[in-house]
Amino acid sequence: MTAQIVLEKIKQGESNTLEFKRCGGNIESDVLESVCSFLNRFGGDILLGVLDDGTIKGVSEKAVDDLIRSLTNLCNNPDLFDPVCVVSSEKVKVEDKTIIVVHVPPSSTLHRFKGEFYDRHGDVDIIIKNDAVAQSFIRKRDIFTERKVFPYLKVEDLNPDVIESVRKTVVIRNNNHPWKNLTHEEIMQSAGLILHDYENDVDGLTLAAGLLFGRDDVIMNLCPTYWTDCLCRKVDVIRYDDREIVTTNLIDSVGLIMDFARKHTNDKFYLNEEARRVSLRSSICREMIVNCLIHREFTSSVISRFIVEKDKMYTENPTKAQYPGEITLENLAPRPRNPLIAKVFREIDYSDQLGSGMRRLYHDVPLYSGVNAKPQFLDGDVFRLVVPLNDDIPAAGELLPETVEKTTQKTTQKTTQKTTQKIIDAIKNNPSITRGELSDICGISSDGIKYNLEQLKKKNIIKRVGPDKGGHWEVIE
Repeated sequence: MTAQIVLEKIKQGESNTLEFKRCGGNIESDVLESVCSFLNRFGGDILLGVLDDGTIKGVSEKAVDDLIRSLTNLCNNPDLFDPVCVVSSEKVKVEDKTIIVVHVPPSSTLHRFKGEFYDRHGDVDIIIKNDAVAQSFIRKRDIFTERKVFPYLKVEDLNPDVIESVRKTVVIRNNNHPWKNLTHEEIMQSAGLILHDYENDVDGLTLAAGLLFGRDDVIMNLCPTYWTDCLCRKVDVIRYDDREIVTTNLIDSVGLIMDFARKHTNDKFYLNEEARRVSLRSSICREMIVNCLIHREFTSSVISRFIVEKDKMYTENPTKAQYPGEITLENLAPRPRNPLIAKVFREIDYSDQLGSGMRRLYHDVPLYSGVNAKPQFLDGDVFRLVVPLNDDIPAAGELLPETVEKTTQKTTQKTTQKTTQKIIDAIKNNPSITRGELSDICGISSDGIKYNLEQLKKKNIIKRVGPDKGGHWEVIE
């Protein structure tokens, strides 16, 4: 977030989605109360170092990293938050003073802080009880329709092969993953896919569970208008050259739509920071397809589409727009449309942290379609993600490696520097951080993190103290 955007927010004053907090050397309870109320309402931003009247007081520059680390730890403390939550924080220099901007996403469930439910009314955080809690649960269900409970939907209606495939994938990534030895029903419970319907006082599997793991016939009964229409219109622009209708579960849909994309687009590559050949087509199409699937409003009768034309490819999916219009990196305010579905996709490495996919597309599209090409993100009742195509840019087999290097040298160098700095900052914040956590923060693979850590050790920028398990990292000043 830029200083100009912060000043504009301060000028608007506190609201349903904006809170100012004085900040000394510690994170006070009232900050965490605001985190809880934002989670339970529409999400929002907390500006630490700004007084109630908008005066920018700032926070100590020396204390910034400790404050951000402390806030992260407090939000992940199950003795304080039930369930625990994730917020993102960044420091911003405004009028020669440093403030911390805390981004709180809306959650698809209700959270307690110290045993109390908090809600946001105007610019005030209030404790809610009894009927107000039940109404809040109903509101969450209406906003996040993936939470709709189907009391007669049983685990037996799900596809066991898909559940086992997901289990295998998460265990490969993390051999100690809690899903390793759970039953299918326990996995659904752990993933938050079994909920209580406070309106009808019943427990059951959610729409999200059915869409992620259901048999095809079950999915059609739960959501009759759910499918993804894949079209190629390069020659016959009125109808289509090729078409495939994908009606299976969300997890298998990714692979089927990717197969369609591979059939009708050229593959091109660049050399990443590890000097490895990376398929730009795979990176771009995967981001587009995953975005289309997990951010869809599934109760809408509008059909999701993946369309390839001669000069562009794009996805369309129905949604509930928060701020209709074009989304750019400058006005990006990540908001999960289907947090339960997104969580499972992150577990199997189909998606990363909020906002990282958009940044990846801004990086990859100019390499794939030409230096002046950029993706377009158009929000509305139908969300549209457009990527330009240019077949005159040579395909991988026709492109000499030195040509790729010239095209990507500056971008790769900047990306490497940013990745290195992210790793150093993350280690300063959490010396015990794992490679998996660094992978999520940096938006690159675990192998990429391993390579960067080795390079930083060789340059005597960091060192490892103790064993791989139980040890920690230190930044050498």
